Amino acid sequence: MSRLIRLAALLLVAVTASACGGDGDTPTSPSANVPFTQTDLRVGTGAEATNGRRVNVNYVGWLYATGSTDNKGKQFDLGSIGFTLGGGQVITGWDRGIVGMRVGGQRRLIIPPDLAYGSAGAGNGVIPGNSTLIFDVELVSVQ
Repeated sequence: MSRLIRLAALLLVAVTASACGGDGDTPTSPSANVPFTQTDLRVGTGAEATNGRRVNVNYVGWLYATGSTDNKGKQFDLGSIGFTLGGGQVITGWDRGIVGMRVGGQRRLIIPPDLAYGSAGAGNGVIPGNSTLIFDVELVSVQ
């Protein structure tokens, strides 16, 4: 009987270890406590993005994954979008992180769940609840 218990315990450890990932694509857990950061990758020279102005950006979004290059896990979106900055039309991390950019600039935003999609997630599971996100954003125009 003790051999069966040891085998069951060993199997439980193996299943738990494989579920923890280690492949670099595992998104952060809510306990990861990754803070909001904004890093200019290229400083623009054009008009400045300020609250109340309409901005147009190109972007790429990834799930934050510890152990991956630049902590970029699975890419979940890319595209272009226009919106009024500070108007609540996008996630709070964007309203906060794009202010001060200049046209032609590129910025990396690391956005914790409370400034993104929270516990609900988004996109029918594409962005799981409590996900920290990474966006590379290029400011195309300010109106």
